[in-house]
Amino acid sequence: MNFLTNLFSADKATQKTAKKTQQIGLPKTRKGRRGIQIKSPEEITIMRQSSLIVATVLKEIQEIVKPGMTTGDLDSYAEQRIREMGAEPSFKGYYGFPGSICASINHEVVHGIPNAKRRIRRGDVLKVDTGAYYQGYHGDSCITIAVDKVSSKTARLIRAAEEALYAGISEVKAGNYLLDIAGAIEDVVNKYGYSVVEDYTGHGVGQNLHEEPAVFNYRTQEIPNIKLKKGMTLAIEPIVNQGSKYTKTLRDRWTVVTVDNNLSAQFEHTVLVTATGYEILTDRSHLN
Repeated sequence: MNFLTNLFSADKATQKTAKKTQQIGLPKTRKGRRGIQIKSPEEITIMRQSSLIVATVLKEIQEIVKPGMTTGDLDSYAEQRIREMGAEPSFKGYYGFPGSICASINHEVVHGIPNAKRRIRRGDVLKVDTGAYYQGYHGDSCITIAVDKVSSKTARLIRAAEEALYAGISEVKAGNYLLDIAGAIEDVVNKYGYSVVEDYTGHGVGQNLHEEPAVFNYRTQEIPNIKLKKGMTLAIEPIVNQGSKYTKTLRDRWTVVTVDNNLSAQFEHTVLVTATGYEILTDRSHLN
């Protein structure tokens, strides 16, 4: 689940704005754990499990989704599976969010509310984002699903978003910097001629669903360019729009859409920083 970019700005005006927008998903910080958290080996072991639960659910949803299902169907399935594996849905009840997944279709960018009446159609670009809270730690991941058959133009957008994610992940290792990740993502998106959504960022993840640092998807001087350290856990999640980078939030105070009604795609992984590189904790590729 994405984080509002301006929460991490140090200026008072931005902080005031952030406080006013808590109703659309800003996180509460667990007392006693502030700043960037370096995870211990024991904490990492737990996060591997919470992330595995998320990866399993997303892989299963990708396999079962078909035209005619509703986003409410997917939400019910995700909640059941998360609980069956001994975890709790990270998103449900989070600042009042009603679902266990965010289900955003086509021009919906992030934080789409699942609905028993919202039917999925052939050709839809479906973003499914979910998290699991297991033994005190969260895992967080998102995929974009091309429902049934989509146009080559749409498939190109989805490919660009996924390529951007893995380009960013490839820059993760102790000693590199946050802007190494951001630059790699931005370069891929620019290569395709698309735009990076700047209103929402990746984030640290662990005992809190959203922790410091903000993980930007474009080069910026708005935040300190923090050096990555072994044991940091990051949710890296570029959002790529077919047209304008600008977004707006609907009246439900959650669903974010493109201002020009063009399509949007997103991928996300929870990633551990290691001494020599990275470990994708929410990796789905090895699952049967």
